[in-house]
Amino acid sequence: MQSDNEKLEHSNAYAAEIHHPLAEKDGEAIAAMRTEVAPSKGKLSGSAARSAFDEIQEKTPDAPGVSYEQGVVGGVPGVWCHPQNSHPGVAILHLHGGAYMLGSAHAYRHLAGQVAACTSASAFVADYRLAPEHPFPAALDDAKAAYRGLVEQGAQKIAIVGDSAGGGLALVLLSVAQSDALARGGVAPSAAVVMSPWTDLALTGLSLQDHADDDPLLTREVLSMAGASYLQGHDPHDPLVSPLYGSFTGLPPIQIHVGTSEVLLDDTRRYAKRTHAEGVDVTAHVWEGMTHVFPGNVRTLNAAEAALGMIAAFLKGKLGTC
Repeated sequence: MQSDNEKLEHSNAYAAEIHHPLAEKDGEAIAAMRTEVAPSKGKLSGSAARSAFDEIQEKTPDAPGVSYEQGVVGGVPGVWCHPQNSHPGVAILHLHGGAYMLGSAHAYRHLAGQVAACTSASAFVADYRLAPEHPFPAALDDAKAAYRGLVEQGAQKIAIVGDSAGGGLALVLLSVAQSDALARGGVAPSAAVVMSPWTDLALTGLSLQDHADDDPLLTREVLSMAGASYLQGHDPHDPLVSPLYGSFTGLPPIQIHVGTSEVLLDDTRRYAKRTHAEGVDVTAHVWEGMTHVFPGNVRTLNAAEAALGMIAAFLKGKLGTC
């Protein structure tokens, strides 16, 4: 039986949550996408699925005017996404999704490039090490190294962006980088944007059960297997693994986008509620009928276009690239 606090935490309404209705055109597009991905639900797991997963991620359309180049930042390889009108001294660090086992900078360059283009800031997509070959804390160590590398290369304003597992990793890095900057006087993050973040590797969100049939992509079983591969016995409640359990005081502004057709919906809602309660400037945009990391479907979904517009306005304001 749930306590009153647990019921409040899983309730839908609170000050920092904004709901967006489903457009009729998007409903038709989502229905077609569901049919297309249905055979793959729960099957893209484990290192053997890396090529197939990357092929799917590369379907995000290329952003006009963005050039891409291989690079190394802080000893971490990755891909730079340079829009034509990029501002000097400003950078975005993008941490890709894939449940800590899948994904690559190359496959996610188009999603990061879309954000870079609409924000007028160059983005570096870090190829952080993946489990099971490299369990925790390898991904976090690489994320921290890439952030430090951006500072060493002259970035004075940095936004951290991530999706899915990379969204959770981005929120962990946000807290770590903020604390390090306060302790050592370095460059603190200016903002963070995360899409469908995985914030709780302990898998306690009610939406894992309540939205199991509605989510066309993810399953609790896949997340459990991926989490075990990444953690390899480490405590899933550690804030360096699951940002839901961290301390949020002093964090910079955060914008989150999530769909209602996601098993990870409560990972967003609970994180946003807890950060909001500690005085963080956080807004969770909840999109009716949208699926996992839907902004990657730009040019197909009106909601993706709208979300990217909100991301652009938010990051431009925080990075000073207006």
